[in-house]
Parts: sequence; structure tokens; C-alpha cells
Amino acid sequence: MRVAGAAKLVVAVAVFLLTFYVISQVFEIKMDASLGNLFARSALDTAARSTKPPRYKCGISKACPEKHFAFKMASGAANVVGPKICLEDNVLMSGVKNNVGRGINVALANGEVLDTKYFDMWGGDVAPFIEFLKAIQDGTIVLMGTYDDGATKLNDEARRLIAELGSTSITNLGFRDNWVFCGGKGIKTKSPFEQHIKNNKDTNKYEGWPEVVEMEGCIPQKQD
Repeated sequence: MRVAGAAKLVVAVAVFLLTFYVISQVFEIKMDASLGNLFARSALDTAARSTKPPRYKCGISKACPEKHFAFKMASGAANVVGPKICLEDNVLMSGVKNNVGRGINVALANGEVLDTKYFDMWGGDVAPFIEFLKAIQDGTIVLMGTYDDGATKLNDEARRLIAELGSTSITNLGFRDNWVFCGGKGIKTKSPFEQHIKNNKDTNKYEGWPEVVEMEGCIPQKQD
């Protein structure tokens, strides 16, 4: 009886040890798999972060060089969506900011915003716009964008003052044309930053208005 009892004890101990060994092996495999998945996910997350394209100021397509201001702007869309002007990652004018309106929208800056205004060139008076243009100080960056109609009330004097800021298209700006421009007071040459789309019933994207015109770039800072 004692021998049989001892044999049963030995068998029980052996079964216990075997069960423990099997369980530990299975648990170790699962742990290895879990850790493997964890490291794999971590590697994928790192790779995804490293391949995500960088974001530049105002959402432009590439970084500006040193001593340049980044800007991006868009004209209005028909008479529904207002223009948007961004400088150095700061939205100066937009429908969301509720500071745009029909006509020509203007932002003045020197790296930081100095003033924002819009002038109704359909139902308004051009005289306040002319006075505003005359008062712009030398070295000021001037950004302009049309909304709805920016040309009907423009006269020769207003067009000349805008041309002196570096615009070449202002002389041809017509009824409901879309136009964006970036120039400066005291500029010695014509600005490279200007886009203009004519109102043409055969090519208009919207009924009565051309498509939105957009522009981005890097403005050289004024050198003392």
C-alpha cells in the first residue's frame, strides 16, 4: 500500500510539473508574439511619422529662405466665399474672421499686420480707397484680393497708385475679374506676385464669375 501510494504521488508530481511546463511555454510564446506586435506597431508608427510631409507657414508648398516672409492668398469665390490672406502663418483676412467684403480687400503688413480694410468697388465710392493708398508708408507690404467685383468704381488715379505698388494687371482689371496681388510701397520693380483671371462667360467656373485665383510665395524682408 505504501509503495502504491508513493507511486501515485510521483505520478501526480510528474503530471503537475508537465502541466506547468506546457503552460509556461504557451505563455512565453504569447508574450513573445505580443511583444513582437508591439514593436512592429511602434516601428510602423515611427515610419509613418517620419514620412508625414512637413507643414510650412500658411500651408505653402515649401519653406521660405531666411529673411523672407511666407504668404498665401486666394480671391473670393463668386459672391459667396470671401478672400483669404495669410502672412507668416497668421490669417490676416478671411470670411471666418469676418473682416472681408465686396470689392478690393487690402492687408498692410511689415511682418506683422498693420491694417486690414475692404473697399466696395461696385456700390461704394473710390475716394476713400484713393486716400488709403496715398497714406501707405514706404516699406509696407501690400496684399490685395478681389471679392465679387473689384473694378467697376476704380478710376485712373486708383489704378495708377496700385501700379506704383508693383502691379501690372491692375490696368486690365475688369468687372468681376478675380485678382490677387502682393507688392510694396516704394518698390523699384514690378512685383512677381500677381494672378489675374478675366471674367468670361465662356470659361467662367461659376455663373457670372471666373474660378478662384490663388497664390503663395516668399516676400523678401526689407533690408536696412
